[in-house]
Order: sequence, then C-alpha cells, then structure tokens
Amino acid sequence: MSGERVIPVRLVREGSGDVLPAYQTGGASGMDLRADIEKDVVLPPMGRALVPTGISLALPPGTEAQVRPRSGLASRSGVTCLNTPGTIDADYRGEVRVVLVNFGSDPFTVRRGDRIAQLVFAPVLRASFKIVDDLDATPRGEGGFGHTGV
Repeated sequence: MSGERVIPVRLVREGSGDVLPAYQTGGASGMDLRADIEKDVVLPPMGRALVPTGISLALPPGTEAQVRPRSGLASRSGVTCLNTPGTIDADYRGEVRVVLVNFGSDPFTVRRGDRIAQLVFAPVLRASFKIVDDLDATPRGEGGFGHTGV
C-alpha cells in the first residue's frame, strides 16, 4: 500500500510457532490471529473460551495493538470477541490470547490454525487533564444515547 507506515514489532513464538499472524490482502488493516491449540475447543451456544495464539509481542513505545473480531466469523457462525477491542499495551509481554464467545445457535469448534480474530496496530495518545469549572457549549450539549435519532 502506498503511504503506509510500518512499525517494528518484535514477536516471540510461545506455542508451536507455525500459526503466525498475517495480512490476507495488500489492503488489509488487520493481521489475522490464529488459534494455537493442541486440542479442538468447542464453544456451546452462549459459551466462551480464552484461546491462545502462540505469540507474544513487544510494541514500540507510543503504539498499541487492538484485538478485534473477524466479520466473517461473526456473520457466518455468530462467534465474536468479548472485550472488543482488546488492547495490547506496549509494555505487555505475555501471550496474546483471544476471548471468543458463541452467540450462535449451534456449537462452534475452534481448530488449530483457525483465524479467530484480527490484530490492528494504532498510535496511542495520552491525556493530561485540566480541571475547569465548566465546558464549552455545543449544539448537542448533554444529549446522550439516541439523542441524534435512530
């Protein structure tokens, strides 16, 4: 992709090491994460499981990795990620694991090497709070959930 930024990410193979994340197309924003499991994991309807990916990462300072659902898995099977997006901080060094949940009506089997989520890298902004007496007025004001219509 023209104009893309590439960041250096160090990766340690925690599991077998043969199910590494990868971009599936040249224009993909996320790398597919794969299940690195010895035995199949069956998710009953409304069941969930913490699925290892077999990798640990070291991200550059000022970046994060977000674990996000795969749309095809959700639309075909009703399987998605909880805690979405899951954040991998630059100082985390443990194995990347994905919390999968089955919202479908049939049991779903996760097999070794299955693409279970995607990993998107992003810059991180940090906030510095300034205590004030009031906030600037806007046309929306305090209108919250559903305020702008259905």
